[in-house]
Amino acid sequence: MFATLSDRLADTFKNLRGKGRLSEADIDATAREIRIALLEADVALPVVKEFVGAVKERARGEEVSQALNPAQQIIKIVNEELVAILGGETRRLRYAKTGPTVIMLAGLQGAGKTTLAAKLALWLKDQGKSPLLAACDLQRPNAVNQLQVNGERVGVPVFAPEPGNGVGDPVAVARSAVQEAGRRLHDVVIVDTAGRLGVDAELMQQAADIRDAVEPDEVLFVVDAMIGQDAVTTAQAFLDGVGYDGVVLTKLDGDARGGAALSIASVTGKPVMFASAGEKMTDFDVFHPDRMASRILDMGDMLTLIEQAEKTFDAEQAMKAADKLQGKGGEFTLDDFLQQMQQVRKLGSMTKIMGMLPGMGQFRDQLENFDEREIDRIQAIIQSMTPAERANPKLIDGSRRARIARGSGRQVSDVNQLVDRFFEARKMMMQLAKGGGMPGLPGMPGMAGVGKRGKQKAQAKKGKGRRVSGNPAKAAQQAAAEKSKVDSPAANPFGNPGGEEVDYEKAAAALDLPKDFSKFLK
Repeated sequence: MFATLSDRLADTFKNLRGKGRLSEADIDATAREIRIALLEADVALPVVKEFVGAVKERARGEEVSQALNPAQQIIKIVNEELVAILGGETRRLRYAKTGPTVIMLAGLQGAGKTTLAAKLALWLKDQGKSPLLAACDLQRPNAVNQLQVNGERVGVPVFAPEPGNGVGDPVAVARSAVQEAGRRLHDVVIVDTAGRLGVDAELMQQAADIRDAVEPDEVLFVVDAMIGQDAVTTAQAFLDGVGYDGVVLTKLDGDARGGAALSIASVTGKPVMFASAGEKMTDFDVFHPDRMASRILDMGDMLTLIEQAEKTFDAEQAMKAADKLQGKGGEFTLDDFLQQMQQVRKLGSMTKIMGMLPGMGQFRDQLENFDEREIDRIQAIIQSMTPAERANPKLIDGSRRARIARGSGRQVSDVNQLVDRFFEARKMMMQLAKGGGMPGLPGMPGMAGVGKRGKQKAQAKKGKGRRVSGNPAKAAQQAAAEKSKVDSPAANPFGNPGGEEVDYEKAAAALDLPKDFSKFLK
């Protein structure tokens, strides 16, 4: 979503690199580029003015003028100001001290409230809560049925006494849902309300009536992040008409410019609490302003990636794989490789995972064109091998590769490529697991030419580099000469060819030096 903004900011910062000092002209030019980048991203004009003004003021201050690297200091300032307009600190849910916690969802029709209600329920369930979904959207056709289907998908019960489609009293349903939650010992109630087309006074009043009836602990305004600056107008209207405690952004995986995300928190003063970035029920998480700012500036989001890996990866399997790479518990096989790949698949799309790594913005075109089915093809090739072949890939000769290719519906070249890459990857991972550093990178620990191991490798390479004659007689002469060099002792530069020990006191006496000369030998 923030691709355009991220690229523009990256180009702006490139112009600052290599400058030991920033002039007023440099600061003004940078501020102008940032302003254009934010306006192109559809950020609200008041937010743009405030943001650019804060950056310019700090850029002219001592923190930049006295910095060793002014360009990096400017990036730091932009990062901090981005975090500020995104809400500053991460805002967590407030839970009721007694009775069930009531969370009410409100927003425009089509913002994705019903789907998001199920996503939030699943997230709460993973947090150890026992949520109940309340179907209070009785206006939209099949809204109740959609919530029931989504509730079944995530394994959360749905309270739906009314069929909907214009039938029933949503205020009464909301009140009954809270009572039902108390009776069935659910500790959280998520109230899904009707959406509205624009600012609808009647439905706005309905949302206010539901709020007054159940007195929710949290009212969350659900907004489609793709609607641009209009999101700010709608957010302000809901704030005045119903009131809410936090914002939830949906469709963050879209191709819109992301101005809503950067504007709402600053204009309304209400924090963005959650973000939904995908169609799966698991594509939902807490919104962290600092991590989002880091993504916009192409610094990656390693913390989110680590958290997702901790939730998804099997710790025991990961430890077994690590032991094998370190030479314990057997050799790392294609079975282990397949298991690791399946674990990575659980994290989501490879494009999304790679996008969380720092500096991947420059490879955005390649990531967007990445074919997710390639992983399925690799899995098909590995699963077409016999257990023995997966355990020992060195067994896979020409005829076996042809059979594997036929079994997986691929070409022999695809099998060759997979096997070759596996051996290369295993070698690299073993090197890293043993703390040897990355193969082929000079200056890294354990590399050729660095440290004791590097010297040994360099010496071995020198021996391998000796030319051997193709003539058998000459080759035999060369071998004999090499053997004589090894067998014969090294020449002594101090004239002691035999290498025997020398009695230096006896040798000094034989010189017959003057008596007073001995003091110079001490």
